[in-house]
Amino acid sequence: MHETNNSLHRILILLLAFLLALPAGLAATNQRASERRAMVENQIAARGIKDSATLSAMRSVPRHLFVPPEQRPYAYRDRPLPIGHGQTISQPFMVAYMTELVSPGPGRKVLEIGTGSGYQAAVLAAAGAEVFSIEIIPQLAEAAGKRLDDLGYGAVAVRSADGFYGWAEQAPFDAILVTAAAEFVPPPLLEQLAEGALMVIPVGSPFFVQTLMLVQKRDGKPYATSLMPVRFVPFTRTGE
Repeated sequence: MHETNNSLHRILILLLAFLLALPAGLAATNQRASERRAMVENQIAARGIKDSATLSAMRSVPRHLFVPPEQRPYAYRDRPLPIGHGQTISQPFMVAYMTELVSPGPGRKVLEIGTGSGYQAAVLAAAGAEVFSIEIIPQLAEAAGKRLDDLGYGAVAVRSADGFYGWAEQAPFDAILVTAAAEFVPPPLLEQLAEGALMVIPVGSPFFVQTLMLVQKRDGKPYATSLMPVRFVPFTRTGE
């Protein structure tokens, strides 16, 4: 009996050691998984999102770890949430919708303007893309970079800069995704978009209803399609 107890004790110690050795990102992914599955089924797939990579990414990325602690009870509801510094994390459907539009996947390089908490970048990375993300607010950029590293999203590079100018040394990009409302498409972003590639960007005046635009670069020129009315935080520039 004593030997049996010792064996059981050793098994429990080994199991505990195994659990402690799991990557933080893997453990976080398993938290609140049933809520993510319900979010995807009821808020995203039910509204027409079909891309399998997008749906899989939305099921796996722990959205509750990308919002402040006081907002975590609401993380999987169908609404944007404040993340500090006057910024928000977009509602889950909008994140999925914009992700599906740019078709991220292995071998594709995506530029994101407006890192925020890092959630959209994590979804793009989980769908297989190599992500370069720019955030103008240094505190958000630093926090998002650390959060993404801690959760295992090594395919995301974050820097603090004015997103208007893009990330020229990494261009061209297979897709560009802008998560703040600009009054026009920034010319440097169009220049950094690969031929035939797509940009998703909300365009319109700050604090009013804007239009989500899908812009394709063909023969060096932009061809835009209006998708839907949206409300995004303003595209902030250096000095504003």
